[in-house]
Amino acid sequence: QVQLVESGGGLVQAGASLRLSCAASGDTFNSYTMGWFRQAPGKELEFVGCITRSGRSTYYADSVKGRFTISRDNAKNTVYLQMNNLKPEDTAVYYCARKFTSSTYYDRREFDYWGQGTQVTVSS
Repeated sequence: QVQLVESGGGLVQAGASLRLSCAASGDTFNSYTMGWFRQAPGKELEFVGCITRSGRSTYYADSVKGRFTISRDNAKNTVYLQMNNLKPEDTAVYYCARKFTSSTYYDRREFDYWGQGTQVTVSS
């Protein structure tokens, strides 16, 4: 019913920037809050941030505030994650997901559809 496809990952050096894209299809994209998660090797899935339906409000994990920016283009059914000043600890698989609840929680259980993930590797 819903498909999310992430792209834009890669291998970069510390201090570099990347922009990830998440293209959505199959449903009313602009009716849902969209989130970004990441999972580093050997670690639990971590909430990165999310953007509300209109794109007017965003929320970020403390670890990425000031460096990452989420935006969306509802006309293109796409949400973006702009990552600046990347650090080695940002190395992870990054996932885009759709939030189907109206809660203020951002646990994985609040998101019903997920992309396949895109790898981001940051070298020292």
